[in-house]
Parts: sequence; structure tokens; C-alpha cells
Amino acid sequence: MNKTHFSTIVYFLIVTVITSCQKNAIATKTTTYSNIPPANSISVVTQHNDNSRAGWNNHESILNIKNVNSTLFGKQFSLEVDDQVYAQPLVLSNVKIKNANHNLALIATVNNTLYAFDAENGDAIWKKNYTPSLSRPVKNNDMTGACGGNYLDFSGNMGIVGTPVIDSMAQTIYFVTRSINAGTYLQQLHAVSILDGSELKGSPVAITATYAGSGAGSKNNVITFDSQKQNQRQALTLLNGVVFISFSSHCDWGPYHGWVLGYDANTLQQKITYNNTPDGENGGIWESGMGMAADNQGNLYCVTGNGTVGVSNDPTNLINRGESALKLTISGATLKVSSYFTPFNYLYLENNDLDYGGLGAFLIPNSNLFFTGCKDGNFYILDKDNMGGYNTASNQIHQTINIRNAEANMHCQPSYFKSANTEFIYVWPENEPLHQVPLVNGILNVGQQKTNNVNGPVGQNGAVISVSSNGSVDSTGIVWLAHAVPPYDAEHGVRQGILRAFSATDVTKELWNSNLNGIIEGAGSYAKFSSPTIANGHVYLPTFSNRVVVYGVLKK
Repeated sequence: MNKTHFSTIVYFLIVTVITSCQKNAIATKTTTYSNIPPANSISVVTQHNDNSRAGWNNHESILNIKNVNSTLFGKQFSLEVDDQVYAQPLVLSNVKIKNANHNLALIATVNNTLYAFDAENGDAIWKKNYTPSLSRPVKNNDMTGACGGNYLDFSGNMGIVGTPVIDSMAQTIYFVTRSINAGTYLQQLHAVSILDGSELKGSPVAITATYAGSGAGSKNNVITFDSQKQNQRQALTLLNGVVFISFSSHCDWGPYHGWVLGYDANTLQQKITYNNTPDGENGGIWESGMGMAADNQGNLYCVTGNGTVGVSNDPTNLINRGESALKLTISGATLKVSSYFTPFNYLYLENNDLDYGGLGAFLIPNSNLFFTGCKDGNFYILDKDNMGGYNTASNQIHQTINIRNAEANMHCQPSYFKSANTEFIYVWPENEPLHQVPLVNGILNVGQQKTNNVNGPVGQNGAVISVSSNGSVDSTGIVWLAHAVPPYDAEHGVRQGILRAFSATDVTKELWNSNLNGIIEGAGSYAKFSSPTIANGHVYLPTFSNRVVVYGVLKK
């Protein structure tokens, strides 16, 4: 027996023992936590905290680098659910239910089920399944033509996948379900009360759309939205009373396009329809599951994957914009491209499966800058209002950084922190160390970056990152991230996960990880493209083990 085979057997034996012990530990809750919301509780109502998508909660007053350690910090309880959790957990603070105030943790599963738990002690408040009568959730093996009929990007149900969004004033949560009945595929937008899960007036609404164009799948110069092939992976975005939903594909199974649909948050009437390749093909929008960003002026920002660029021999034509970063502005019942960037070597990227749009993208807070990346190992910083367009010879943009690793395919979610003296961007691609890069006067200073070479993600799936702090106080800045335990790749398999915490000012210092105390801290199976949520002294870690694990400062 060779060493690799022996190591694999040992690893799976350890995971089996840990999983068994975790299940036994969950059955008996030994510590009771109060359900009284902490003073000045904050909410996390959208993916990565806000519409910048920067992933920074700067109102965390409990957790800091002194109490996040193996002695004081660890697993508090688990929120048990009925299936895998692809959507980032959301938290809504100080919700009055039956004359008592609660901080609510809202958890969505791929079984089309939504749960509300008390976020402070894990008590169940309500749950509801939204699969229509006589239907079932869509499964990965329903994607019969994806990946040659061997579609493994999902491992089972594919119900609620994109992270929902909450309107805290209206006490409403919006999400998309997927189901099938007698061979007919259905995607629905739901608007439900966070008090009891009841559908609001007009909810749900079937997601349908048409768009003028001669592109892939068109009939009589009209493209019709395909509920089977269009993958609702990105988080939803709520902007100025409109719920925006974007779509990618399943393993490039065509014909498909990059769609953005906007629905009135009050009536659920469709207001916006946009297709980014109407006279071409592909152009899916997914960004490792992060939501479209939006600024205070009402503009949307996204990055499109492989697909048609321009029309005929004109790559600057705005009609088809695959392989591009886009600034989108509402124009009547559609969106117009008011600025864009397409890499000069987009044909090379297209032909070598090095798509733009795989890395999560975000607006850098308090600036005019947009951070993006590409599977070829490039990071890009763009001026969000003047992105750079297309140039045949070079990229005319704010900054390009190449990490010189052809295996760093950027299937990951980056994040941001502003310390007392410096801004930082954090990214951990697969087959790379964790990067902490200073941002000085809008320029990434790679020469001053710090890295951590702990055993990180491999294969084709990187780490997902969130940051917490109390303002810009250095001693409170913590980088939280999750990834699959190496040497296993989470791209096409369910893998053991790990949650880690690093000092935000110096990622060479790991403060804690979920494997330090063995079975007590077990993070379950890694939930790819679903970042941990940090709120009010808790870290909510989604998993593919049918639970969200909640960590925090332990009671003595």
C-alpha cells in the first residue's frame, strides 16, 4: 500500500469518527445561551453585509483578537436544517415575535426550505417549505446535458441556492426557489414575512422573461428565459425598491445567457429585463456566489463570464458583453451599459477556459474603485465610472496585478478591512497562500503584502472570506474564512470543511481554527461559495452537513 493510499484511508477514518461524535454531541445541548439580544445588535440582511459586497462588518463590538483563541472561543450550538446550505445565513436584529424581541437567523436550504432561529441561543422560531404541491426541488441529475451528463457542481437538491435578501423595514425576505413537476421546470421569486414565513400578497411569482435578439436559443429574434438551464447562483440584490436577480449556467450547458431581472419589491411585478449577450451566447453572471454590487447613485456592478464580446468584428459594441466588468444603469424597462472593461486578451481567455467573472467582485468602500479578478491569475482594480473599455494591445485600467500562478483559478470570495492606518484586501485562491495586500492611495502594494502558507484550499475551489471589527480598531480586526480541508477539492465533491480566524492586520498570525479542539469544534462539510456571517458576537458557518454551526465566546 503506498503512502498516498494509506493517508487517504486514515483521513476518512478520522472524518468518520469526528462526524459520528459531532452527531452525538449535537443531540445533547450542554450549555444554554440567553435569547436576549445584545445591546446595539446589528443586522446582516444581504450577502457580504451590504451592497458594496466588501464583506466587512465594522460594528462587531464583542469579538476581538484577545478572546478569539482556543481557550475562550469555540462552538456554541448548531442550527439543524433539512438539507445543504448554499446561501449565506442572514441575521435580522430586534424582531418582535409574540411580545418578545429576537435576533433572527434566517437559513435557506436547497430543499426549498426557509428557517428562522433565535440567533442568540438557537431556538427554532418557524420553518416553511416552499416547494409547490406535486413538485419536488430540482436536482443535479436533472441537468441532463451539463458536463456531458455528469453534473457534479451540485451533489443533490438545487432548490434555494442564491443568498436571499431582507428588507428590514418591511420585515420581508426575498428568495428564489427551483422545482420540477412532470418535466416542467419552475423558478419562483418569493416575498415572505420574517415573522412567520407567510407569503405576502402577489408571492410567489414565476420567473419568466423574453428579450429581443438573434443569439443562441432565439426563435423569431426573441430569446426566452430557460428555467432549467439558467442557474440562479448569485445572491439577490435589493436596490431602491427593486429586487434584482442574476443568472449563470450549469457547466456551460447551452443555450444560455447572462440575465438580470428586476422585480418591484412591493408587488413582485417584473420591472427590468436585461440580457448581456442577446445577439450571441453565454455571458453568465455568478462571481463565486457573491451578489451584484450597487452604489449610492443606483448603479449596479457585475462581472460576466465567458461569452460573446461585441458584434461581428467590433468588440466595443455594447450589445454583447461576455468576459467583461459592467456598470449597469436603469434605462426604462432594461439596463444599459454605462461603462465596461473587457481584457485585451479576452479571446485567449475564452479559448482556454480562463473566464473573467469567477472571482467575487466588490466596490472598495469610500472610493471610486471596483475590485475584480480572472481565472488567469490577474486581479484588476477599475475606476467604477470609467472602467477602461477595450483596447486591442493592453488594459487601460487603474491597476492590474498578476500573482503568477496558472493554478490559482480564483473560485473564491475576497474581502476588505480598513485599519487605523491602512486598507487591506484579502483573497485566498485555490493552490495559493492567503494574501493580505495593502491598498495605499487606491493602489495595491504587492511588495508590502503578507501571506500565510497554512495548508489551504486546493483543486478548483478557494476560500470564502468575511471580516469583522469594531470600527477601525486594529485589535478587533479579524479575518474569518472557510475552505475545504486539503488535500481534497470541493469542486465536484462534498468535503470536510474548516473555519479559520486570522488577525486582520497581520494574517501571518492565525488566532483560531475549528480543528484545534477536535470534535467539539467540527465545521462539518464545507459549503462552497457561502461565506461565514459575523454578527453580535457570533460566527454563523453554513455547511453541507444540514446545519449552520454557530461559534462565539464560550461561557465559563
